Amino acid sequence: MLKRSEDRKEEAQLDQQKREQFETRVLPHLGAAYNLARWLTRNDHDAEDVVQESYLRAYRFFDAFRGGDGRAWLLTIVRNTCYTWFQQNRAHELTASLDDAANSIESDAPSPEAELIKSADRKLITKALEELPLEFREVLVLREMEGMSYKEIADITEIPLGTVMSRLARARKRLQQSLALNVSRG
Repeated sequence: MLKRSEDRKEEAQLDQQKREQFETRVLPHLGAAYNLARWLTRNDHDAEDVVQESYLRAYRFFDAFRGGDGRAWLLTIVRNTCYTWFQQNRAHELTASLDDAANSIESDAPSPEAELIKSADRKLITKALEELPLEFREVLVLREMEGMSYKEIADITEIPLGTVMSRLARARKRLQQSLALNVSRG
């Protein structure tokens, strides 16, 4: 009997340590997790659901976390959870066209980064970002809004570094084209 009681105490202490480590290493990145989920799903409610599921998964598999950058580890889980959610709810969004030639418009408009910094028209920028295909939207959000390095983005998205750079360049170009087109209409 005494052995069981000691085992339960030890188990409770380990659970408490796990909770404390999780709260310290992962919980502070809730904002980044929500931001990524919101931009990928384009819906506040869906983003909240994805983040909740992501945190449950992160806690469940926290024992597998080997240190390092808790934010990158969590954002990988958020991204994967988003893709699982898309497969279950919006499979059509996973098969967006990558053909840049169809949307090619040369423009002297300011770069997307300059537009974001100036925040001249948040609604216009938000609309342009939301119109980007998922694979472009995710790399742009991770780089420009979350400040992740190309390597961190490659690790999170599980794609080669060259593909990250290519998608980022295409995303920026499409964003710039969309902003130029919307400004000229406005």
